[in-house]
Amino acid sequence: MNQTRTSRRVLRGGVGALAAVALTGLGATPALADEEEPHLGIGNLARITGAEPGGGFGMPFSVLNKGTEEVAKVWVSYAVSPGLRAADSYSNCEYATAYSHDERPDSHYAVCAIDQPLKPGVLYVPERPIGLKALDSAMYDDVYMTVSGTEPSPSGDGESDPVPGTGAPLKLVEKGPADEADREKHPERYAMTDVTSDNTADYALTGAKLSGKVGDKVTAAVKFINKGPAWVYLEQGQGAATVDIRIPAGTSVVKPDGFCHKVTTSHYRCGTSQSWVDENTGETYSFVLRIDKAVDNAVGKVKFTGKARPFDKNPANDSAEIVINAGTGGTGGSASTGGSSGSATGGGSTGSTGGSSGSPSTGGSTGTTGGSTTGTTGSQTTAGGGLAATGATSTGPVIGAAAAALAAGGGILYAMRRRSAAQR
Repeated sequence: MNQTRTSRRVLRGGVGALAAVALTGLGATPALADEEEPHLGIGNLARITGAEPGGGFGMPFSVLNKGTEEVAKVWVSYAVSPGLRAADSYSNCEYATAYSHDERPDSHYAVCAIDQPLKPGVLYVPERPIGLKALDSAMYDDVYMTVSGTEPSPSGDGESDPVPGTGAPLKLVEKGPADEADREKHPERYAMTDVTSDNTADYALTGAKLSGKVGDKVTAAVKFINKGPAWVYLEQGQGAATVDIRIPAGTSVVKPDGFCHKVTTSHYRCGTSQSWVDENTGETYSFVLRIDKAVDNAVGKVKFTGKARPFDKNPANDSAEIVINAGTGGTGGSASTGGSSGSATGGGSTGSTGGSSGSPSTGGSTGTTGGSTTGTTGSQTTAGGGLAATGATSTGPVIGAAAAALAAGGGILYAMRRRSAAQR
């Protein structure tokens, strides 16, 4: 059950400036590049498909000194997205986690000091591929690597304390003189590749059953949850899911959820706080409704819409209902309704709590319970059910493994990767 991505591109800027390779957002930033910075390239990362969740695999790479002088020492850094971890521990590497920020998920990274000379024009490879592990939550992941002749320094912001490795050191060995094709395969000091695991993610919806009198206001809480086992990361600027909510007859919307866009007076389209959703987390969409007219068993429909979800093999919980019984009794809510009845308990854990007031989402640092900082304070959702607008668009820079490089002296962001969920 291989799910493949066909949409991937690298966005680069900073013409005329040699990039100082960084792990910005991964807890490491380099010194600014200068004339002495060696001309290095990294490449030949293999695209991994069909990885087994819970299993290990090797990631090959190669390094090329494209300059004319020998380089005495290099630093090789690699970062992985949340579904992956380092399986090998090298004594000349330090390991840490960069926590979710700036619309990027958590990343796990290593910075390795390789104290050996690299001859000019010679291709080097590791003694054996770097050992990585696919977690039970792995599905669409990536690996990002950099090589630098200057030591990265900690950013000191949003990362765990580095932990030194305990195993044998990571070493490079000569593969042989590089030809022109090798040089073309090592154009930059950074490279990335996809790791696709055989896994699924079950998106589920839960509706609500409410009762009240004409003139009453009631709150319908519709829940979306990713029941896993895999986490899902989609294209930046697009929500991890798109949910259509149709309001029951006889009611009107007093306050919509902050992650929902009005299509008509009775039809709203809702997005998510981030481009990704972790396993066992999701969103809660809260609508304050006024009962305008008594309609027996008034039903509003809730369903997923938008891009296809080939990873979701369980359509039974892809829709739900909002049921309102208008009578002589008081207001109140009862058990949720829908295919995943009662199961969506992690609704706001990716950052959505602002929706319950109907105001712009405050799903940032104050609205998370699952550790994802959304940074969407004061945002409104887009018409297509995407992320609340945060200044990023679908053509903005996206970091697959939450990594980037800063151009020397220019502060230009070198960004990696856009994803297209519909093409997976």
